[in-house]
Amino acid sequence: MSEILIKNAHTILTMDETRRELAGADLLIRGGVIVAVGHGLTTAGQVVDAAGCVVTPGLVNTHHHLYQSLTRAVPGGQDALLFGWLQTLYPIWSRFGPEEMYISAQIGLSELALSGCTLSSDHLYLYPNGSRLDDTIAAASELGLRFHPTRGAMSIGESDGGLPPDSLVEQETAILEDSIRVIDAFHDPSEGSMCRVGLAPCSPFSVSRELMRDAAILARDKGVMLHTHLAENEEDIAYSLANFGCRPGQYAEDLGWTGSDVWHAHCVKLDGQEIDLFARSKTGVAHCPCSNCRLGSGIAPVRAMRDAGVPVGLGVDGSASNDSGNLIAEARQSMLLQRVANGADAMSAREALEIATRGGADVLNRPDCGRLEVGKRADVAMWDVTGIDSAGSWDPAALLLAGPTRVKHLFVEGRQVVNAGQIATIDLPRVIERQTQLAQALQS
Repeated sequence: MSEILIKNAHTILTMDETRRELAGADLLIRGGVIVAVGHGLTTAGQVVDAAGCVVTPGLVNTHHHLYQSLTRAVPGGQDALLFGWLQTLYPIWSRFGPEEMYISAQIGLSELALSGCTLSSDHLYLYPNGSRLDDTIAAASELGLRFHPTRGAMSIGESDGGLPPDSLVEQETAILEDSIRVIDAFHDPSEGSMCRVGLAPCSPFSVSRELMRDAAILARDKGVMLHTHLAENEEDIAYSLANFGCRPGQYAEDLGWTGSDVWHAHCVKLDGQEIDLFARSKTGVAHCPCSNCRLGSGIAPVRAMRDAGVPVGLGVDGSASNDSGNLIAEARQSMLLQRVANGADAMSAREALEIATRGGADVLNRPDCGRLEVGKRADVAMWDVTGIDSAGSWDPAALLLAGPTRVKHLFVEGRQVVNAGQIATIDLPRVIERQTQLAQALQS
């Protein structure tokens, strides 16, 4: 069985139970699993020199819309709030097909990998012109990232009082049938799984209460997780009050959408009672700080969530509302926003990094990921702290205070996905060229 020894790291930030930080240490990988962390380790296999590198667990992205990497910085949507932004982009997205889904996923996942991400979820909730969840799963498999795609859906179009155009919604029976198909075809619940599937009706303003309830029943029957958008901004709250007569937290609880098998994106406007509900039920939150800033949604109460015991991970959200997919930069933004809202001591660089690694893994129910300790999966990010980003830093292990923001080497299940700052598994320049052609075709 092949071995890889990551040797003589400047610092290993383990994110284990005691959050050990080991200077001048080594990490040994065998068969995709970490088998030793310590000093003076040896191997007859491959040795990777980690001198001058801070080594962390691979980062975990808990919310994304990969298809949106084809629609960054779209005029008309650049300065809009959430609902107006969506109404600008829905007609463009309706022209997508399978190739757009596949190429945009390769781009989005590559961007994540270069920023240290080894495990990403994805929320795909529209399927125009023959697109399927299969398209993004194929992209992740080829690239080599650990993947948690969710079968999203929209079922209430404009003619029925919803936000999306009728052309982008599906019949609810068809949604449930395809949900069963993709779970049966792709979901692997085993430890070390490279692909787990979740169910993710898009939002309270694009699906019925019946679909939300039926999806929850189906997910629990199949043993998969549930995901949706919740309490994203004031418009979201107003819609819930006007249409359901309650706040989003009550809406979620009434429909079976709380529990350790559920995570909600954004949650910018959760109040104290909703935070307590999520803490009691261990309902997870995907915090998307850059997207929340870009759309003017507000600052999520992450400090209050963490203090109450709510599981919190990070998400880059869609590249049309970020408009980037850099997860280490997202962790820094999370730290900075909590300091803006609550004071300079509200969140440390190390806590923000913990949210980006171990925290995200726990939200996705992946305790086998997000930490560097014996028996866990070999998802490892190596950050070169000898360059200009960290020059003069007295504490390179406080990675989010200085840098870098691009990983040097990245391993997923012991396989090298990034080598010397370059994607090693696919021909990225060719994919970028095709992405540019597709984007130009959408513009015209």
